[in-house]
Amino acid sequence: MSAHYYTNKPETAHDRKTWTYPLLGKTYQFITDSNVFSRDTVDFGSRVLIEAFSDVDLPEGAILDVGCGYGPIGLSLADSTKRLVHMVDVNERAMDLAKENAELNKIENIEVYESSVYDNVTKKDFAAVVSNPPIRAGKKIVHSIIEGAKEHLKQNGTLTIVIQKKQGAPSAKKKMEEVFGQVEVVTSSKGYYIFKSYKI
Repeated sequence: MSAHYYTNKPETAHDRKTWTYPLLGKTYQFITDSNVFSRDTVDFGSRVLIEAFSDVDLPEGAILDVGCGYGPIGLSLADSTKRLVHMVDVNERAMDLAKENAELNKIENIEVYESSVYDNVTKKDFAAVVSNPPIRAGKKIVHSIIEGAKEHLKQNGTLTIVIQKKQGAPSAKKKMEEVFGQVEVVTSSKGYYIFKSYKI
């Protein structure tokens, strides 16, 4: 069976590459490898989320990046907001790369650790949860990210996700409305939607 980017311990041969990408007006270096999501460039959905995210109206506190991959969302938000960012993923190779990319870009206000969705996330008072959910892992995983976010947020904290229309945006939006009582479309671009809900 071939490994996916949401495999815990990929056994595929390493094929590391290094490249740069501009995010929020700053150029970052990234090291990627085989069996991580979007290894050749920062994927379009993550870019839309990074550009759309704002912490201006958030309470004080840390951010949680669920399914961080090699780190573009979590690292760029840690750098731009100066908040502590917890970055979790199930893929050990991706987590190692996220740590390496943090060092490469001199970003220290992060914590990277293994967690299948919220299994190993003990902190319950995040100011924000962000996610580019692993669509290929299935709708159940996407919805568990939405459902579990509420108990890990402090009052007035937000969940922000990016999801493509043809890959389940309508059902994700409906689930966020069910869980949080409201959901807003922050922006959309080329079929990718940024949804945000507040814990109120």
